[in-house]
Amino acid sequence: MNIDMHLMNYPEFQIHDKLSLKLKGGVFLISAVSRQTISRLPVYLGYLRSLEGSVPTISATAIAEALNLNDVQVRKDLAAVSSSGKPKIGYVTADLIEELESFLGYNSPSDAILAGAGKLGRALMSYQGFNAYGLNIVAAFDTDSGLYDTQEAGKSILPLDQMKPLCEKLKVRIGIITVPAACAQGVCDMMVKSGIQAIWNFAPVRLNVPEAILVQNENMASSLALLRSHLRERAGL
Repeated sequence: MNIDMHLMNYPEFQIHDKLSLKLKGGVFLISAVSRQTISRLPVYLGYLRSLEGSVPTISATAIAEALNLNDVQVRKDLAAVSSSGKPKIGYVTADLIEELESFLGYNSPSDAILAGAGKLGRALMSYQGFNAYGLNIVAAFDTDSGLYDTQEAGKSILPLDQMKPLCEKLKVRIGIITVPAACAQGVCDMMVKSGIQAIWNFAPVRLNVPEAILVQNENMASSLALLRSHLRERAGL
């Protein structure tokens, strides 16, 4: 069941293990789909996109086998977002792609701003792959005045004091933080005051935000720790 909340313009973010927020038709919805399911849907979509045009129909079992996943889980995941599957036939590949893209908000482009135009920030600004996920970084902000007359991938780098006017003018609701940890909370506070309601945080620090603000953390240190742990286990240490 979906519940209309507010007219907002940003894609999907998690608010609970059993609930997620997503944009559909310009309306912010609560979707009773688990966080685990949400995290797997882009994987299915990426695989299906690689088959588009060559495999007219596909089953949940075939997807599971290709991705080395449990077929029961894949079937449940797809059933949560699509009702087009048919027994012994499966899904029309093109239709399932369209349903996944719609559910994930990929066909409803959302503007975002970025704070911290260092190497990571500029790399994200230049990444063309975001277009496929319905994300458009419109501008970046930084404290380095030497960057103010420059652009990255055609996107301007502006002073922080221009954040609120730009967000209000363009109705931007997504903010990306790529500043050092010591600066992250201050930048986060500025984003909240500028009307940002969903934050993608790359800084290695936990942010304090009002209850209505959503934060998705990308902790590189945690990911690296998992990689190293795996290598130690493989080496028998």
